[in-house]
Parts: sequence; C-alpha cells; structure tokens
Amino acid sequence: MARFQIDYSHILVLLLLSFPKFWKTTPVSKHPVPDPIPLLPSSFWHVRKLTKAFKKPSMDLLQTYADKSDGEDQSHQPSTSSPDSSLPRLIPSKSAAPKVDDTMLALTVAKAHQSHSKPIDPSQHVVAFNPTYDQLWAPIYGPAHPYAKDGIAQGMRNHKLGFVEDAAIDFFVFDEQYNTFHKYGYAADPSGNNYIGDLDALQKNDAISVYNIPQHEQKKRKIEKMKDVEMEDEVVGGEHEVDPTEIDNPASDVWLMKNKKSPWAGKKEGVRTELTEEQKKYAEEYAKKKEEKGHSGEKGEHLVDKTTFHGKEERDYQGRSWIAPPKDAKATNDHCYIPKRLIHTWSGHTKGVSAIRFFPKYGHLILSAGMDTKVKIWDVFNSGKCMRTYMGHSKAVRDISFINDGTKFLTAGYDKNIKYWDTETGQVISTFSTGKIPYVVKLNPDEDKQNILLAGMSDKKIVQWDINTGQTTQEYDQHLGAVNTITFVDNNRRFVTSSDDKSLRVWEFGIPVVIKYISEPHMHSMPAISLHPNTNWLAAQSLDNQILIYSTRERFQLNKKKRFAGHIVAGYACQVNFSPDGRFVMSGDGEGKCWFWDWKSCKVFRTLKCHEGVCIGCEWHPLEQSKVATCGWDGLIKYWD
Repeated sequence: MARFQIDYSHILVLLLLSFPKFWKTTPVSKHPVPDPIPLLPSSFWHVRKLTKAFKKPSMDLLQTYADKSDGEDQSHQPSTSSPDSSLPRLIPSKSAAPKVDDTMLALTVAKAHQSHSKPIDPSQHVVAFNPTYDQLWAPIYGPAHPYAKDGIAQGMRNHKLGFVEDAAIDFFVFDEQYNTFHKYGYAADPSGNNYIGDLDALQKNDAISVYNIPQHEQKKRKIEKMKDVEMEDEVVGGEHEVDPTEIDNPASDVWLMKNKKSPWAGKKEGVRTELTEEQKKYAEEYAKKKEEKGHSGEKGEHLVDKTTFHGKEERDYQGRSWIAPPKDAKATNDHCYIPKRLIHTWSGHTKGVSAIRFFPKYGHLILSAGMDTKVKIWDVFNSGKCMRTYMGHSKAVRDISFINDGTKFLTAGYDKNIKYWDTETGQVISTFSTGKIPYVVKLNPDEDKQNILLAGMSDKKIVQWDINTGQTTQEYDQHLGAVNTITFVDNNRRFVTSSDDKSLRVWEFGIPVVIKYISEPHMHSMPAISLHPNTNWLAAQSLDNQILIYSTRERFQLNKKKRFAGHIVAGYACQVNFSPDGRFVMSGDGEGKCWFWDWKSCKVFRTLKCHEGVCIGCEWHPLEQSKVATCGWDGLIKYWD
C-alpha cells in the first residue's frame, strides 16, 4: 500500500493565519516545525478537510487584522527572518507599450491657437501636428521667386502638402490695379469691395482704370490721330504751302512729321556700287580661304595622287599585264600545314604596316597599307620585289580591300578619304569622303554588286556608296561608337559589324535596321572579325586576350565550347584569320608573335616570333597551303613556309 507524506509546516502556517492574535503574541521561533511523518490516506483526508474549513475564515480575519494594524505600533511587526513568515509581496505592474516623447505634443498644444491660422511652410520636412484643410490649401506667403513670373518656383507647384494654386487675384487684374494706382493714385482693395488711395481722384475719374478708357477719351484720341495723318499727308504731298525753313528745322513739327519713321522699320539697302580692284582681290582671297577651310573640315584632305612603277616593264613580250596571274597557279592539295621558317622579307615602308591583303584567288601579289601614307604591292611568286607604290593619302592608311578580280582596290586613310585605285595603272578612279575617318572599307562580295562600297566611320555610321555615281545610297546609323569591322554572311544578304561600343550588330544589306543586337556585360570591343571558310562561324578578336566564335545562323549565338586564348592583344587591333581548309586559326599579338590554334581542340599548335613590336596582320596564302604572310609595326612584311 502506497504511503503519503505531508509537511506539517503548511498546517502550522494556516493555523497562524487563522488566529492573528496568537501569531502576534507567540513568536514562531518558539514552536519548531516537527519533522514530516508518514500518514495514512484517511489521515490525509482529515488534513485536507481541515484546510478547507479554515480557508475562508482565515481570509476574513486577515482583512480585519489589516484594518486594525494600521493604527497600531509598528514595533509589533512580525520577524522577516524566515521567508515563510512574511506577508505575500506585491509585484509592481509593468506596461509593454513603448515610451512616447510627448514634448512635441505639449508644444503643439501650447501653440494650437497660432497653428490654426498659420499656413504650412512647404519647405519644412516634418509637420508636427495634423494640419487642417484650410492650412493645407492656404496660399504660400513670402517674397516672390526671382525665376517665376507668379512668384512660385516651378518645383513648388505640386508639393507634399497639396497642389499650389495661383493667388485669388488674376495677373491681368493685378497689373491693371497696379498701373492704375501709379497713374491715378487709387486702386481696388483685393480684400474687399472698397477702394484705397486718393478717393478724390477716384470720384473725379469715375473709378476708371488704365485699361477702361471712357468713350469721350477714346474719341479724343481718335481725332488726334486723324489730325496727325492729315498733317503728314500735307507735308509729304505738298498740297499746302509749307515754310521751307520749317522743313529743314529739326525742331519744327513739320520736320518731325516728314522724317518720322517706324521703330521696327528695317534698314534700307544702300545703292550698290562696283567694288574696287583691291576689294575684289580681298573677296577672292577670302572666298578661296573659306573654301579650303570647308574642304578640309568637312571633307578629306586633298593631296595630288601619284604612283610609281618599280618593275622592269608593265607588259611582257606576250602583252600580258604585270598583275596577270600565272597560268599554272593552282592548289596542289586541300591539306594545310603550319609554317616553320622564314623564307622572305619585304621592306620598303618607312613606318609600320597596318594591313596586308593577298591578290584574290591566286595570291601572286600582296598589297600592303603603310603608316607612311603609302600603299605598296609586292611580287610573291617571282622576284619578290615591290612592283608599284600608290601615293594619294596625306596620312596613315588604315585599311585596304581588293575587289573580286583584283584589278582594283580600295584604301581608307586617316586623312578622311576613301580612294578607289586601278591596280595596274595606279590611277585614282574615285574618291569618297564624309569628313570622318573611315576605319574599314568593304565591297559587296556579290559579282553583280561590285559597285557597292561600305565603309565604317569614326562617327558611328556605316555609309554605303555607289562607286559608279559617287552618291551615298544608304546610311546604317545604330552604333554608339566608331565602327571597326564589316563582315558579310548568309550568302552576302546580311553583314555583321563590330564597334567600340562593345557590341555586334547584324544588318540586312540595304536596310538600315538592326535585325540582331549582341551585347553582354562581359563583352569587350572586337576590332577584328574573320569568316570561317565554311561560312558557318565568325572568329572575333576580343580585347580581353581571347578569340570568340559566333554562329552565322539565325540566332548568331556565342559558341561557348570554342575559345582561343594565350596571346596578348589588349589594346591592339590584331587581325585574326583562318587557314583555307579551316583547320587552323591564327592571329598576331602585341608581342610580335603569330599564334596558331587547332580549330577542333582549341589548343595552341605553334607560335612564331615574327616581328619586333606588334604583329598586327596575318594572311594565309590562298593556294600555297603552308605559307603565311605577316606584317608588323616594325615596317616589315614577312613570308613564312
């Protein structure tokens, strides 16, 4: 049978609370609390019943004791040495609400009588009280704003306190009353229906304003005006005799009427006389100077075109031209190899070489654009000498481009001119200029469109000319920076352009609307782009030292699997190119090397130290599968096998 234990100290406390007198006279310490003893369940039931019986009377006695003890001596207070012997303590109440700073509220109440009539200052950022409707819509007081006609700044018309409307008085009314007061000495009081100022003048003038002229005054002015016109007619017509002395006397009315002139009458042109010889000479010099200035500012700089032939004879014994390709020139096989050694060096430019181009399809001649303003063409198959020098630019030549048959070529120079040359004779057929520097020139590759010239300019435009007429036929103006490259794709129906604005744009030929815009945050400027021999890919030289590959399909997506890196081209427009079979990618770099990568694996195949300084251009020979030409800023063109 389970046993229960109970502490008799609880019963003792209840008894003491039930008999307050006993508690006051008898100290608790004299009655030690007995140790707890085990009780049977029946005993526990009796203790519980006893506790219930004493509970209610004990609470009533406690209240009676509290009332009586208020007037008694405080020395009879019970001992507080034991926690069980003290009265229950009251815990102070706490509020969970945060404290509120009522300082502003007090200030608001103190100034409430002032705030009711005072309008809200729109310049203040905090309103410390709830403004009334009248305060919100009260007109703004204060001095007139110096830059607003109505005295309200433009930015204050709609502010955080509502819409600022015009004052109750209209501009015209204010102007009318203002001028009336300054002329007659009285004006209408805007706050009421009375007048202020000189009331005698008000009665005398019948309260008219400056804009309300009475009928008799209007009639009087009309009569005076008619008299003036009649007098003028008399003076001019000479119907009535007028004293000649009065006509010549500036102080007389007759002279004034005769010489009266409208203030807005224009100056009469003087009688034109013939210029003297000195004036004519000065005018001619001035016109010539102005024409030269306009010519140099708007168009390219003019320079006399010259050419020099360096070969033995321009035609051979059979009458063939020196630019005619050899009959036996053809590709031996379709497999290309990486060159290993230097076999020839062409030197003739006094400054760096910016671009080289092989003669189309045959490659027996190579054209070079120099920074010494000259363009030279060199023999590749036979003597290896310079055949002709073309001199027509006054500044460095930036780009060159052959037409499909190689008989003519284009040059673009920093003198803002584009020249169309005859390769054989060296004559300039046409010159084109917009007054801006052309960075790239390209002819439409289609055989029936060999008269269409496209040029990427420094003023963000791609300009299209008809070579036959010399007229501008189209302008493609969407780029945000100078245009660097033009590359025809999709069977020459479209072309891709790159620019200094770090974007690629795809255009339909002849339509100046971008059909594809490629611009990503990670993209850099791409100053050189080349088309893969299979025409499905574009290789773009990016200025973050890598070559990116883009598809020429509809979406022109970046091929993330193909990336050629290792060379240093940041800051240089080094040309990128392909081998004729498409197996190799090559590019120059800023350290004078020529890099070769495998197209499939994207691994570096070989590097050649080609030039001292920058290797800016590289071209693979169209027929000789293992031969490559490079050019650099050291002024040399090198041929590798």
